[in-house]
Amino acid sequence: MPEQPKQSVDLVLEGGGVKGIALLGAVLGLSDAGYRFERIAGTSAGAIVGALVAAYQRAGRDLQDLVPVMREVNYRRFEDGNRLQKAVGQVGDGWEVLLHKGAHTGDYLIQWLGPLLADVDVRTFRDLRLPPDEGSSLAAHQRYSLVVHTSDLTRKALVRLPWDYHHYTKVADDQSVVHAVRASMSVPFFFRPVTVDSGNGSCTWVDGGLLSNFPITVFDRTDDKPERWPTFGIKLSAKPTITAEDEPLNSAAKIALACLHTMTSDDTNRYSLDTDDGINKRTIYVDTSGFQSLDFGIQPQAQETLYEAGRSAAATFLARRRGVRHLAEA
Repeated sequence: MPEQPKQSVDLVLEGGGVKGIALLGAVLGLSDAGYRFERIAGTSAGAIVGALVAAYQRAGRDLQDLVPVMREVNYRRFEDGNRLQKAVGQVGDGWEVLLHKGAHTGDYLIQWLGPLLADVDVRTFRDLRLPPDEGSSLAAHQRYSLVVHTSDLTRKALVRLPWDYHHYTKVADDQSVVHAVRASMSVPFFFRPVTVDSGNGSCTWVDGGLLSNFPITVFDRTDDKPERWPTFGIKLSAKPTITAEDEPLNSAAKIALACLHTMTSDDTNRYSLDTDDGINKRTIYVDTSGFQSLDFGIQPQAQETLYEAGRSAAATFLARRRGVRHLAEA
């Protein structure tokens, strides 16, 4: 029998540090079910996985090849350090923050991801440009198969790459994909921020999760026409619920921490509490509770647990969609 054509979807991947292999599990669950990803958006770890999926798909590579790629990441190398840091630990990290605004360089991301993308002939965003599409509501400068989100602290604005490079007097096609991903994963104070020449001085870019960790609406049509295919999002958390008992925040420290968590959780948690909301219906929730985003000492067994959680969450999501479709047709 001839192979069935893939169903088109757009894909949005949440950030989540070392938990990114759970994203890959969910992505492969969708791919195995017959989906093709026309456009992919991501933040931080979501940008890493998104870049690999977009590049491998463009090259016609089997996405299953990404499983060993993600399993072989040396997460400890993300915590690179000089001799002082290795000798005195957190004191050295603090000194690096004072000197360079981040404890770790983030260079390992470029050293690891750059060659992987180059091996499938993806270096700049020109390599991920989509052909002209008269049926799209996206402008010409937005027609790429990958969108990476970062936060501009100087301009206090969300930056979507390559869409927004022209605001920094740069030609989008000429910009490095891996360097855009590096900017997106710049967790403040943990990794050094990225400084960008804007043509009017310089701007400081950090982790996109600061402003949009789950940009689920990025590909929504803006011309009031019906969508040609859906957008699926993958979140690295269980579906939010209203707890049985609300507790007040009774200290300044708790309020400060809650502000940070609320700011980086987007507005989608509010939407997700409503089970009839469209955002909830198109989101795959991967329960990664018990795992920390910046636990770079994560063990292989934990990685496997996360990967399988992603695959299981995708299967649950697709089963729910089939059930809803059957009810609608009945």
